[in-house]
This record gives sequence, C-alpha cells and structure tokens, in this order.
Amino acid sequence: MTDLLTPGKFARPVDQQGVAHAWRARGYSCGLFVDPPGQEWLDFVHASNELVTVMRGRLEMTVAGQTMIAEEGDEVFIPRGAKHSLRNIHDGVSKWLYGYD
Repeated sequence: MTDLLTPGKFARPVDQQGVAHAWRARGYSCGLFVDPPGQEWLDFVHASNELVTVMRGRLEMTVAGQTMIAEEGDEVFIPRGAKHSLRNIHDGVSKWLYGYD
C-alpha cells in the first residue's frame, strides 16, 4: 500500500455526483474519463494536485515511481509536479473521475 491510495474511499456503486460534491468541498473539480481496455495515459505532470477515483473497472497507476492498483471506490492522490501514468487493466471499459485543485 501507499499513502497515495485510499482504498474504498467511496461506497460502491460509485456515485459521480456524490464524489463531485465531496471533492468540491475539498477545493477540487470533477470530470469523467471513459477508457477502453488497454488505454494508457503516460508520463503526465500537472501544476496542481489531482485526485482520481475509479467508478467502474481497474486502473494500474504509477505516481512518482510508486505503482498501485486502483479499484472501484478507491481514491488516488497525485501531488502537483509528480510524473504519473495510468492504464486500464480491466477487461472492459473503465470509468474514472479526476479532479484538480
């Protein structure tokens, strides 16, 4: 485990509006990505902190050299300036939420 991953932060099934409300209270936006199996997002760096929560599926994420598996309801914190990558390792479409502060 890593301090970047909070398992089961949100109850399943994950409610997008509930996550958006919780994140707004913490100063974060909330958007949705829908990725096919095998979709990869590689080597991103942002000037703001980012949160990711899986609504459906499983994601393999690497944040600042730490690799973890994020499952439905988990929340991942990506600190500003941290290089990060994400891959849909689910056998179907994954839906995940992201937000920036």
